[in-house]
Amino acid sequence: MKSPKNVHLMKIKLRNMEAKKLLRNKKVIEEINRHKWLESEIAGYDIGFEAAAEDWLKKHARVWIAYHDNKRKQKRSVK
Repeated sequence: MKSPKNVHLMKIKLRNMEAKKLLRNKKVIEEINRHKWLESEIAGYDIGFEAAAEDWLKKHARVWIAYHDNKRKQKRSVK
């Protein structure tokens, strides 16, 4: 499997720095690997990490960011 740092980010609509930051997050990599597994099952072959990462970033990253930012803000307000 290729390192997340080597994932081609030029076609991704997220800002490059934001995508690179996400790809350093262990939880994001787990989500991408889960996405890779599901999409590979649907396709009937291994789609590869790069394709899965690009697809996940396009389809799910914004919602993931919003959810986790909101969750973090709620934890701060409780303290």
